[in-house]
Parts: sequence; structure tokens; C-alpha cells
Amino acid sequence: FVCPTELQEAQKWYGKFKEVGAEVMSVSTDTKFVHKAWHDESDAIGTVEYPMLADPKRELTDFFGTYNPGNGLSRRATFIFDPDGVLKHMEIHDNTIGRSAKELYRRVVAANYVREHPGMVCPASWEPGDDVIEDSIKMVGKI
Repeated sequence: FVCPTELQEAQKWYGKFKEVGAEVMSVSTDTKFVHKAWHDESDAIGTVEYPMLADPKRELTDFFGTYNPGNGLSRRATFIFDPDGVLKHMEIHDNTIGRSAKELYRRVVAANYVREHPGMVCPASWEPGDDVIEDSIKMVGKI
């Protein structure tokens, strides 16, 4: 049961996400009453401060294409949008594999960096503070 572990880890990183101007939200096909029960009964989920959105009519999961009719659940998905609503990252994977809040934070910081520095890109395995590279044809053969 991966969900509670992801929600708990996202909560641990929530302050850092807020520091870089990001908002965290979770969405599930459960109702708000199920979320309330989990919040009240689970030590892990009881600490969650960010919005836990209920999507029992599958409006969001259908819109983003994450609904799995085979089990009636949404696949594990992560979306990063910039302040203008432009999709910067999308990841959908199997429900048996948990996601890393640390990696999500790195991707948010990278998306913020390239937004603030047009013409620059964050290379593979980039970490905040690492060198970036110019997004230019002039870089061909120099990497």
C-alpha cells in the first residue's frame, strides 16, 4: 500500500516545496469522506497539510489520462506546471512503485531555474547549484 508512504514523504518535503513557490496537491478517486477517515485514523496521513483532492467522478483522472479501468483507480502520476500553467513535467507509472519527494523537489527547482534563465537547460542528474548548459546548436560536440 504505497499511497500513505508517498503522502507522508510529500508532507516532510512540503516546507521546501513552499520555499520555492510550489504547491503540492494529491488527488485520488476516493471521496472526501475516505480522505477524512484516513486523515483522522492514520498517523502518516494525519500530518498532511497540503490539499488532498477527491475525484470520485474521475474528472481529473480522465482529463489527465491516468484512470485505469482495470482496477478502477488512478495510476500514480505526477505533473509539474509552471506559474503560467505550462506543463513542465509529467510522469505516470505503475501503482506498485512509490515516488520520491526528493526527486520531485529537484525537478521543481530545475523547472524554476530554466524558467528564470531562458536559453539554459539543466543536464542529466542536475542538482541545485550544479552547472547548467546553454540550449544552443553551438553546444553540439562540446559535451
